[in-house]
Amino acid sequence: MKKVVTLQHVYGKNKEKTIGSIKTLVENELKDLDVKLEISVTPENWAEFSLEGDDEEVSANFLVSRYGTPAARAEPGKVYIGFLQTFEEGAFLVNIGVPVRVEAGELVALGPGKPKQLAARFGLVPHLPVEIEVFVANGKQKARFTKKQLDLWWSWKKAATDRVIVNGATRSEIKSAIKKTGHGRDIYEVERLGILEHAIICREKTDGPGIVAAIGPRMKSEMGVVIGDSK
Repeated sequence: MKKVVTLQHVYGKNKEKTIGSIKTLVENELKDLDVKLEISVTPENWAEFSLEGDDEEVSANFLVSRYGTPAARAEPGKVYIGFLQTFEEGAFLVNIGVPVRVEAGELVALGPGKPKQLAARFGLVPHLPVEIEVFVANGKQKARFTKKQLDLWWSWKKAATDRVIVNGATRSEIKSAIKKTGHGRDIYEVERLGILEHAIICREKTDGPGIVAAIGPRMKSEMGVVIGDSK
C-alpha cells in the first residue's frame, strides 16, 4: 500500500460530502490504472490517499505531479504549488504546506491597488490553486507569483468574456445550478482549475455578476468575478 498526502485542503461545511466528491473525481482520473483508493483527512485538513494495486506507484506519482504535496518549509530558488488562503492588508497569504506571504511590493504586476482590491479585480478567492517562487532579496526571503501564474490571471482579465470563479463545488454541481437557473445558454463551459475549484466562462454578452446572483444561493461556495476588459 502506498500513501500520499496531497496539497488539497478538505474545506467547506460538509466535509463528508467534500471527501466523497474528491474520491469520485480522483477515481475517475485513475480509472485506467490497476489501483484501489481510500481517502482520509490529516489533522491539518489535507486529503490523504491510500493506494493499493499493481499501479499504486504510478498512481502516487500522478497525484503528486497533479496536485502537489504539502511542503515542510519554503526554500529559496524553488517553485511551489499552493493555494490562496487569505488576503491581508499588506499581502496575499499562500499555503504551500506552510503559510507564505506574498507582500504587496511583489503584487505590482497586477496593477495598482491594495491586496484585497487586486483579489477582487481578478476574481481571486480562498482555496484557488496558485504557483509561487521563493527567492532572496537584500538578505531577506520573499515570495512572488510565477510569470506563468500572472500570465494566467491577466489572460482572464484581458478576455472578451467575464469569468466566474467557484470554489468548493464539483463541475456537475455547478452545471446543475446553471441549468436550474436557466443560464445554460449564457456560458461557454465550466473549466476545472483544481479538484473542487472551477471557472465558469461566460459568453460575450453574459454578465458575470448576474451569474453569481443567480447561482450563488444554490452553491454555498466561495465565488469571485473577473470582468473581461475586452468586452
